[in-house]
Amino acid sequence: MKKVIMDVDTGVDDALAILYGLESGQLDMLGITTVNGNVPLEMVNANTLKVLSLAGREDVPVHPGADRPLLRASEHVHHIHGDDGIGNALDDLVYSNRCEEQFAADFIIEQAKNDPGEITLIAVGPLTNLALAFRKEPNLSEWLDEVVIMGGLVSEMGRGNKLPNSEFNIYTDAEAAQIVFHSGAETTLVSLDVTKQTLLSNGDIETLEGRKYHDFVKQSTEVYRAFSKEKFNLDGCALHDPLTVGYVLNRDFLKIEKHHVDVETVSPLNYGQTVCDFNNLLDRKPNVNVCLGVDAEAFVSHFLETLGREG
Repeated sequence: MKKVIMDVDTGVDDALAILYGLESGQLDMLGITTVNGNVPLEMVNANTLKVLSLAGREDVPVHPGADRPLLRASEHVHHIHGDDGIGNALDDLVYSNRCEEQFAADFIIEQAKNDPGEITLIAVGPLTNLALAFRKEPNLSEWLDEVVIMGGLVSEMGRGNKLPNSEFNIYTDAEAAQIVFHSGAETTLVSLDVTKQTLLSNGDIETLEGRKYHDFVKQSTEVYRAFSKEKFNLDGCALHDPLTVGYVLNRDFLKIEKHHVDVETVSPLNYGQTVCDFNNLLDRKPNVNVCLGVDAEAFVSHFLETLGREG
């Protein structure tokens, strides 16, 4: 069992990623930390607790984190994730679990210090909590086994989802991303280039008919799928955050290369752009494992198989 902490801004695909990780049977979920992102922090906290209750995993502690980016004002995407962030799919769910008092960054530091070299941090939202943790504890980069991040755009310029060259998670707090990328931690970036190739179609969802999560997956993704259809003419929605968990479960889903990656924090046209120096023009040490290819069919099949195991 691989020890992990998930750092989330629980919208639709975060929720699916949490369920995927829990149901895989391969991850020892030490805790989940929350961050402002897709929706405001209080919604992220509630959504995370609801998803854990749905999964019957109220034992997993939830630690609230940053309620805003380091420097910029918050921006949210209710038009993609619904009024509450998860398509109002769990409005009727009664949950009794509560958030912990310990702040997310402190929880990350404590766990990594107690288990040096053993913990993988899976970050599928803005990187504010991680930046605060790295700034507070200089040894954190050595204590963590790996940081696996959903974010950025490295090889398909002009095809971002926030600005033409920027992906939402990095755009939301580019200064935080810059701190994390230069922390010295072993870092893998599962970027929009590959995640958008992993589509969950209406037909895929129906393969879960009669299973535990069918209704939640169908209802939570309804707004998300409608947005994808209108904006990108896609039949379904991309499994951005679940693919990040998928990489931790099976490295063969993705092809990676290590390059130097930095983050644009100044340009109003390119704020949040992840700049990958493929040709080593800057002559700087490679700092990020960049994902450049994905076996989308194998991953989506595994995702569906995993969520469909229980009736």
